[in-house]
Amino acid sequence: MADMLLLERLCRANGISGDEGAVRDIILDEIISYADEINIDPLGNLLLFKKGANTPANRLMISAHMDEVGFIVTHICDDGLLKIETVGGINNSAVFAKQVLVGKNAIPGSVCSAPIHLVSNEQRKKYPPCSELTVDIGAADKEEALKYVRPGDSVVFDSVYENKNGRIIGKALDDRFGCLVLIGMIKSDLPYDMHFAFCVQEEVGLRGSTAAAYTIAPDCAIVIEATTAADIPGSENEQKVCCVGGGAVVSFMDRSTIYDRKLYDLAFSLAKENDIPVQTKSVIAGGNDAGAIHKSRGGVRTAAVSVPCRYLHSSSGLISTDDANAVEALVRRLAEAVAAG
Repeated sequence: MADMLLLERLCRANGISGDEGAVRDIILDEIISYADEINIDPLGNLLLFKKGANTPANRLMISAHMDEVGFIVTHICDDGLLKIETVGGINNSAVFAKQVLVGKNAIPGSVCSAPIHLVSNEQRKKYPPCSELTVDIGAADKEEALKYVRPGDSVVFDSVYENKNGRIIGKALDDRFGCLVLIGMIKSDLPYDMHFAFCVQEEVGLRGSTAAAYTIAPDCAIVIEATTAADIPGSENEQKVCCVGGGAVVSFMDRSTIYDRKLYDLAFSLAKENDIPVQTKSVIAGGNDAGAIHKSRGGVRTAAVSVPCRYLHSSSGLISTDDANAVEALVRRLAEAVAAG
């Protein structure tokens, strides 16, 4: 069963793309006594090798990304307000009036724009783009703001974390949950030698996984992710994509990858044999590190197993603990089968 207390630590850590150090430190602290080889590459990927009971027929890479979506300070205005730009794909509707934390000292702030009584009726119907938003940290002017922040500082959502009634709500479940699964495997006795990659900069173009896959040079890869669940009012039939409570999600195709058909079928067979709830994505959308991994070197047979998550890339994602345990169980079974050949 997944360690939900560790998941809370991982989600509460702040690490937008390119600034994943705090997340990596937590992971290192957890696994340093269990891995046989540990390497941090120049991009910041955390790459590990752990010996298992047997030598695998296939060199297997299991991957998750450490980074989360967020913002970066681009300019400090004369009045002390901060201009920001998105880091990763964030819908405008998920930004306005949110609380955020700025820089290494986690300075609290609020995302703001013109107050409602000063905008036209037409403007009220639209969410302002990020270019029209600022972050207010309470500074009187630019000089005071510069005492606490500077251009290039990371900005993250300041979110609650709740685990109640079988549901977890918090930021960065994409993809700290995937990191949690990798940590659990590294801490356990493995049936075969396996390589693990905690990747950086997935949210800005699969950059870390491009380097990680080249270094590890796997025959096969399993990417563990969180994927969009649109099982909410207004979505019908296939537009729900997948459902919270429906089990692990195994993809056949998204915007960056057509997944290996044999691994896709194998995942469903293993789920059936072991009574693991499983579903597939009903819409071809999104993408993940598989998009870079499957094209690496001479090609890599790749599968993706994801936890369904509502409100992805916002301050408050939502997943099911049952789905989380289903993903962990399926990944372990699939990894063993793939490594065995």
